[in-house]
Amino acid sequence: MNKKLISKLRRAKRTRGRFALGSKPRLSVHRSNKYLYAQIIDDNKGITLFALKTQKASSGQTPMDQIKKLGTQLAQKAAKKGLKEVIFDRGSYKYHGRVKALAEGAREGGLIF
Repeated sequence: MNKKLISKLRRAKRTRGRFALGSKPRLSVHRSNKYLYAQIIDDNKGITLFALKTQKASSGQTPMDQIKKLGTQLAQKAAKKGLKEVIFDRGSYKYHGRVKALAEGAREGGLIF
């Protein structure tokens, strides 16, 4: 395997090892070069409750504003499903930039993590 891929998988495993999976739903983040994907996963049942992405976000805004709005929309959808607390799973990504903007938007929307 590629050394960069091995390092990325190791970081993600270390991040996920810090919290107890299954105790609360998990807000998982995936970042590509162009878009950001976020989904809330129920690890007890092994299903994705819902997912959102910036690909369908409104144009005319900066990418950071789109991502913050995505976090707020995610929190609103979670509230409709009766979720108040989630575990923020940033995977192998640093808590910086787009990942941080998503987390701040979700917190502004009312999610607790």
